[in-house]
Amino acid sequence: MSQPSTSSERVYEKPAFTNHDDEERQQMLDVNEKPAEGAVLPSPVSASIPKPAGKPKLTTTVIIPIWIVLSSSVIIYNNYLYNTLSFRFPVFLVTWHLTFAAIGTRILQRTTHLLDGAKDVNITKDMFLRSILPIGLLFSASLILSNTAYLYLSVAYIQMLKAFTPVAILLISWTFRIQEPSKRLGVIVLMISSGVALASRGELRFNLIGFLTQAAAVAFEASRLVMIQILLHGLKMDPLVSLHYYAPVCALINLAILPFTEGLAPFMEVMRIGPLVFLSNALVAFMLNVAAVFLVSAGSGLVLTLAGVFKDILLISGSVLLFGSPITPLQVLGYSIALGGLILFKTSSGK
Repeated sequence: MSQPSTSSERVYEKPAFTNHDDEERQQMLDVNEKPAEGAVLPSPVSASIPKPAGKPKLTTTVIIPIWIVLSSSVIIYNNYLYNTLSFRFPVFLVTWHLTFAAIGTRILQRTTHLLDGAKDVNITKDMFLRSILPIGLLFSASLILSNTAYLYLSVAYIQMLKAFTPVAILLISWTFRIQEPSKRLGVIVLMISSGVALASRGELRFNLIGFLTQAAAVAFEASRLVMIQILLHGLKMDPLVSLHYYAPVCALINLAILPFTEGLAPFMEVMRIGPLVFLSNALVAFMLNVAAVFLVSAGSGLVLTLAGVFKDILLISGSVLLFGSPITPLQVLGYSIALGGLILFKTSSGK
């Protein structure tokens, strides 16, 4: 669905739920890796994710290629729907992905052990109103905006803009004094920011509406991740458990605004394109979240970070080949600088 992939790369309690962007949903960075006594901000991919025993596991050599294929497929499939099949209804698509995920997680809960972690999570009415609902609102806004950006910008450029997500998280955490700034983090912020700025300067099909939409999506996603740390500190949920609780909330929120944003038009378009297309699209997005459970249990943070970088490079290259998205040498330089900042951030343990 974009980073949760519903349609968001965002895939995980952090990213990945449904393509947020995959998005998202998917920088795979720990914003702060201090000892237990310090405040720890969640990663877009692995925020507050335990590694429980008893669940089936796959090796990194198996799950990483599967995750890369699924994560890229969600984004490319969504872009194909929006721009090739001319289905210009991101609110509907995100709502459909979340509805499918809400049903799918409940089926898995009854038929597998993948959601056994839900038994350890006690969601009270007070916690729902104070934590789950506001985080769900931010999540819905992030997913809708990140998917709307595909109506205006290329896949390649959106991936470049998503590199700014860790910077947004750091800026918010500094503002609320969750984490103290340092010279090293300042250099990393400067690298990522200047890299994204260069990539934007070199974009041949720059669209201001699309840029502002994706920037807002990044801001909402960063705010969501910070709020998870503030409001749900100590609560352990893997990607599927998180999706189990957030998908119904976000689906209802989106369903409430759907009549005022897109009306009945998307339902007519579903019949034109074919229900099987949307069923397969939602299935791929849901499989991405299942893969996320195995991914976060298979490798170290650095391995996941490098896998995410490799996936983004492949995705950008694929968008050039599949959709003819032009990229310039200036964008390659800018994105390389930004990726260097992301890797430096991870290897320096965010300190």
